[in-house]
Amino acid sequence: MRTQRIHLLHLLLSLFLFAAAFSPVAAAAYDASAPAPDDGDTEFIRSSCNTTLYPDVCFTSLSRYANAVQQNPGQLARVAISVSLSKAHRAASYISNLTHDADYGTSGSRAALALHDCFSNLGDAVDEIRGSLKQMRQIGAAGEGAGSFLFQMSNVQTWMSAALTDEETCTDGFQDVAECPVKADVCNRVTNVKKFTSNALALVNSYASKGMP
Repeated sequence: MRTQRIHLLHLLLSLFLFAAAFSPVAAAAYDASAPAPDDGDTEFIRSSCNTTLYPDVCFTSLSRYANAVQQNPGQLARVAISVSLSKAHRAASYISNLTHDADYGTSGSRAALALHDCFSNLGDAVDEIRGSLKQMRQIGAAGEGAGSFLFQMSNVQTWMSAALTDEETCTDGFQDVAECPVKADVCNRVTNVKKFTSNALALVNSYASKGMP
């Protein structure tokens, strides 16, 4: 069952990578015909990012989407979730490749087991972030009131918090592993992913606190 789950996660992550290449957010980042962002839109992102734990990472990753975000906190949260999803997926894909690399430990070693557990945790995080993004896209639909908004935002907050926990579980799994290339490599990469997830969650919380779509 464990082997089947690993293979299934490999397949799902490969499919997601193909889909992500054609996502609206990815396309917006490279639209050479798009007008220069408005200074007010950029400053909105900067001030919003100042409420996160990693404001520099936040602003650097999100300011390129100023045209799409404008000064809409809901859109900013959606873009932040999308970026965190991309980062988590890339890390999971990278770790998936490592699980087949003999240079990173023999099968059954503590490092190899931690690596496989980390991949499983990141797969869960990817699913949770994807669920958050899907829920965010449904917010504000016609006929939905404040009660529905708060319920939907509660779901988004729960899933993003769970994703962050899964990412932390990945790095925690290496605590008892002796220092080795795979430990440093994976922990550094996943620690970076956690910054994007943490920032996205902070922006989600900020949007939810406004109480309206």
